[in-house]
Amino acid sequence: MAWWLWMVLGLVLAIAEAQIPTNFFLLAFGVGGLVVGALVGLGFGGAPWLQWLTFTLTSVVAVLVFKKTLTRSEVTHAVDDLRRESATVIEDIPAGGVGRAELRGTTWSARGVDGVALARGTRCRIDRVDGLTLWLRAE
Repeated sequence: MAWWLWMVLGLVLAIAEAQIPTNFFLLAFGVGGLVVGALVGLGFGGAPWLQWLTFTLTSVVAVLVFKKTLTRSEVTHAVDDLRRESATVIEDIPAGGVGRAELRGTTWSARGVDGVALARGTRCRIDRVDGLTLWLRAE
């Protein structure tokens, strides 16, 4: 295949990645096409089967590199982790019972940690979240 056809293939795949987000899958194959196009243009292309083999191997390596890069940059903690944030008791929480607390402008069901009663207006730290119930510890 001519060098410029490999370049066109690489550019089409790279542009398709920009239009269809596929987690850099198409871009990896675009890189493979551009690399083979450059090699063929410099006279190192070889037989057509060798060009396709080089395209395949280069693309697979690019997929693995992109995957490793994406995996390493992922967030390692919960984004909406509410623990250690402050909430305000808006309805008395009896010992071992359920009351209401406000957090970020939203009302939640709340319980006191270790069965401690909490009075209305008390600022508390969130110890844990169980479904839609906050477990609070007085500050």
